[in-house]
Amino acid sequence: MADAHAHGGGNLVPVLLSFSGFSRPSAVPAGSGYEVLIQKFLSIYGAQIDVHRKFLMQLFSEEWGQYIDLPKGFTVADKCRLRLVPLQTEITALGNLSPATTVFFCCDMQERFRPAIKYFGDIISVGQRLLQGARILGIPVIVSEQYPKGLGSTVQEMDLTGAKMVFPKTKFSMVLPEVEATLAEIPGARSVVLFGVETHVCIQQTALDLIGRGFEVHIVADATSSRSMMDRMFSLERLARTGIIITTSESVLLQLVADKEHPKFKEIQNIIKASAPESGLLSKV
Repeated sequence: MADAHAHGGGNLVPVLLSFSGFSRPSAVPAGSGYEVLIQKFLSIYGAQIDVHRKFLMQLFSEEWGQYIDLPKGFTVADKCRLRLVPLQTEITALGNLSPATTVFFCCDMQERFRPAIKYFGDIISVGQRLLQGARILGIPVIVSEQYPKGLGSTVQEMDLTGAKMVFPKTKFSMVLPEVEATLAEIPGARSVVLFGVETHVCIQQTALDLIGRGFEVHIVADATSSRSMMDRMFSLERLARTGIIITTSESVLLQLVADKEHPKFKEIQNIIKASAPESGLLSKV
């Protein structure tokens, strides 16, 4: 297998990747999940893949003798056949948010980041809107703090009252075993609204881990930032290519109420009455 030899040594597993009538043998590291596989598809078939369309990845099942949807949390362990299937019609439910199936993740909004992160004051302001909306709508909030012994606690402006979980971490991703256990305790949790810092590090790695576990991820663009606007903007672009939804705080809050007649609409309306700061999103990189 030429592609496998090109990678040199290491524990590579042969895979056959098919798209639009074409098939090509390749190899990926053992343990590779959805993110690595989608990047491999893009590297092989990138010129033919319309990144603005939705795709479904499928695995050939020897048991059933046909392709099946990629199982949740799938990782490559043995030689296998995979294909990427473009969806012929839009799935209108994709991207919709409901309070009953949504969890908010607030990532590393800590004091020591204040002088370093671009537009940190704006990110705090928008993050506080989201936390307030979560309390009004009864949405669980999970909060991480990166090495709080050295980087401090969450900034005082962020009111964490009612948060389901506040935990320290050293790993960049928020998806730790204790977080997965907490998510498993939330019935029907399907969508994660993610915000905080830094976009290209902890936010990006958290988002990729979540979609690899079958969650739909919404990153709030006006509530996440980095030390560098270049890192921030290129990370958001990369994440959008993997099927993650890049959105805004007002869009999220209004999606969650969905109807002017929602009993909490007035309270949410009061939060967004003044437009959120644009946090540099309209500036040149």
